[in-house]
Amino acid sequence: MGAANDLGVRLGFAGGTTLTSIEEVRADASWASQVGFDSYWVSYLVGVDPLVALPVVAGNAPNIELGTSVVPTVGRHPVSMAQLARSAQQACDGRFTLGIGPSHQVVVEDRYGEQWDHPLERTREYLDVLLPLCAGEPSAATGNQITGHVTLDIPCEPVPVVLAALGPNMLELAGSLTAGTHVGQCGPRTIAEHTAPAINAAAEAANRPAPRIISLVNLCVGNDPNGIRAAASAGAGFYAALPSYRAMLDREGIDDPTDLILAGSMSEIADGLASYVAAGATDLRLGIYAPDQEHARATRDALAEWVA
Repeated sequence: MGAANDLGVRLGFAGGTTLTSIEEVRADASWASQVGFDSYWVSYLVGVDPLVALPVVAGNAPNIELGTSVVPTVGRHPVSMAQLARSAQQACDGRFTLGIGPSHQVVVEDRYGEQWDHPLERTREYLDVLLPLCAGEPSAATGNQITGHVTLDIPCEPVPVVLAALGPNMLELAGSLTAGTHVGQCGPRTIAEHTAPAINAAAEAANRPAPRIISLVNLCVGNDPNGIRAAASAGAGFYAALPSYRAMLDREGIDDPTDLILAGSMSEIADGLASYVAAGATDLRLGIYAPDQEHARATRDALAEWVA
């Protein structure tokens, strides 16, 4: 089994979407920092708000990047998002990265009651307001859907922004304007043949630095890989039903999202992670997808030993 640092990429730990308290985030982030991860990420769904939680626990996770993966653009105007992000950057001493995404039609319409109207245009206009503010510059953007004319007075380091992107148009947007992308439900084949070529070409055309490709990989240590994946099938069905994720699974040539879970020994999992790196991922965001607490503890222990 190769050591983690042999992969040559940044390793992040994924806190997930269901952290229900600041203390859970604090314990998680502290553990990630102590065992040697490069970054720690919290997602936005029904748990604590990562834009609030991460600044609170920053002192418990020194010297590692702290970021969101991702916060939806729906529900927050980009001026408000930038205020939160710059406040977080100040509290995190320059170690904060803002991951955002346009979300999905069913979420936007059913959860928020908003229209899924020209999402690419809306995302571009959102970035037109957000990016200058995150960089410490004024926003003077007037769009069809989003407008922002403001200067923020929150001194801090510039806030890197990464955009969750799956389709070719959104990947072009991410590569040409932002620091990179978060991708989920994307296996090595999809990253190699679709994600990496599209976002890298867009960044090159815009004369921007090579973008980050932050790939979520769920994993579980155990001696029954098929059983581990079967136990995850109920929760994974949601992803297969979302058109953008379904398209990525089809590109990968798989029907069931659980087929992307790396399960087995830590050595076997490490080999699987290496395939993501070979495909073009610059960062791995590792999430524990375990059927029970025993598997979760075993996976966490194995990760700690491997990362160290």
